[in-house]
Amino acid sequence: MPAAPKTRWMPSLARRRLRLLLGTLALLALLGACGAWLRTSSLVRVDDVAVSGIDGRQTAEIRDALTVAGLDMTTLAVDEDALRDAVSAYPIVRGLRTSTDLPHRLRITVDAYDPVAALEAPGSLTAAAADGTLLRGTAARDLPVVGVKALPAGARVRDTRTLHAVALLGAAPAPLRRRVTRVYRDRHGLAATVAEGPKLYFGGGRRLRAKWYAASQVLADSSSQGASYVDVRVPERPVAGGFEPRPEEESTSPLG
Repeated sequence: MPAAPKTRWMPSLARRRLRLLLGTLALLALLGACGAWLRTSSLVRVDDVAVSGIDGRQTAEIRDALTVAGLDMTTLAVDEDALRDAVSAYPIVRGLRTSTDLPHRLRITVDAYDPVAALEAPGSLTAAAADGTLLRGTAARDLPVVGVKALPAGARVRDTRTLHAVALLGAAPAPLRRRVTRVYRDRHGLAATVAEGPKLYFGGGRRLRAKWYAASQVLADSSSQGASYVDVRVPERPVAGGFEPRPEEESTSPLG
């Protein structure tokens, strides 16, 4: 019996699959090249930079620095490291977030530190954030004062007593913090003076938000008017006292 003829469909199918694979790879390579070209193309070049999230004395300088850096980018290739480098000289900038509106708009939101205290050393006044970050160049004149023997040489406060004082101000409700003139340490522990109000005794550095809440409740109560101090060392049992003429001022010597 003669042998059956060999079928040729298997080699033909394999060739078609190979051609399809090669075509797909070529297309992917072409698309990759087009994508790489488009990422740096003038078609998506940034020509509008919108900066938000920052105010204060350094606002214009920070916006200018971010704008100049952003205009060298495209909306498909935003270099956040370059943006952070552009504002590295401004300690108030904690971080940045970016988004884009194709084809040409770059949005930058600045995550800024909130200055809460002014560290006062002989001949100088420097703003500080609640975590002890020094905000050199930020306006400090209208902030509550924390006296120190000398300003830290680095970027942050290291002295524990000064950190506790700054953290106390960071925990305060903003409307009440604006009334505080000075934070210091006396025989009661941490204490604060309030403009046209009593002294506030906080004691240690724990449960600061609860203590501020207790202080705000007492200050809002008309029965506390005329008190020379409010003791919130135990926030569940705040005490307003000293309704007689106020004693001599407590020592406010520098902390760290």
